[in-house]
Amino acid sequence: MSERTFVPDEFVVPAPPVTPSFRLEPLAARHNRADLTAWSSSIEHIRATPGFADRHWPPLDGMTADENLRDLVRHADDFTKRTGFTYTVLDNGGNAGDYDVIGCVYIYPDREDPAVTSVRSWVRADRAELDAPLYREVSAWLAEHWPFEHIRYAAR
Repeated sequence: MSERTFVPDEFVVPAPPVTPSFRLEPLAARHNRADLTAWSSSIEHIRATPGFADRHWPPLDGMTADENLRDLVRHADDFTKRTGFTYTVLDNGGNAGDYDVIGCVYIYPDREDPAVTSVRSWVRADRAELDAPLYREVSAWLAEHWPFEHIRYAAR
């Protein structure tokens, strides 16, 4: 029995949002060092972000680079299998080819009700002013370009 995809087979995943302040791209192993630095510098801030209060991530004791890499590879595998979509949020002020991870967006079926799409996002504590703009941009992108009927994404 094959794993059920999250979106229809014929659905073409749309290009992610790009704004003057940030851009999204699929999370990949190459983001490991910057991703680990981003979230580990903001554990308490992320845990206080809407959508993360009742979760066990990020771990209070952090993770090793190898543990974080396994997590990123799992998310990338979910993307390939179309069972979930995770995007890194990058600072858009850098030079071409340079990036600074400032957050993350997770798009998955809800654990309790797979008919509902669960969306969570976080930004680093030192980029907290981007939390609401990221929420608005992702919400509009999902509504306009994705086939989801019911989305649960904690308002900012």
